[in-house]
Amino acid sequence: MAAADAGGGPVRFRAPAVGVLRIMPLDELTAIYHRASGQTHLVASPVPEILAALAPAPATLDELLARLAAGYDVVDPDAEALSARVAELVALGLVQCA
Repeated sequence: MAAADAGGGPVRFRAPAVGVLRIMPLDELTAIYHRASGQTHLVASPVPEILAALAPAPATLDELLARLAAGYDVVDPDAEALSARVAELVALGLVQCA
């Protein structure tokens, strides 16, 4: 289910500007250092994939799901799970509303 902004249109999400996050793969986990907050996050898939899919341009949840399906082996796309994960990333400051 796509989130809506105050104007009734779908919310667009974007990754932080280049250089704000330092991303370092560590086997099955990925360390993400957020320079603005000074916090380091250890995350698992699909977080790095979500950030990579948002890097080129902002996207709605539906667009993001399509990008992930096109770029990765997504067997069973789950829009509700993606929405929950993006909401968590927004709360952490790793993804922003555009």
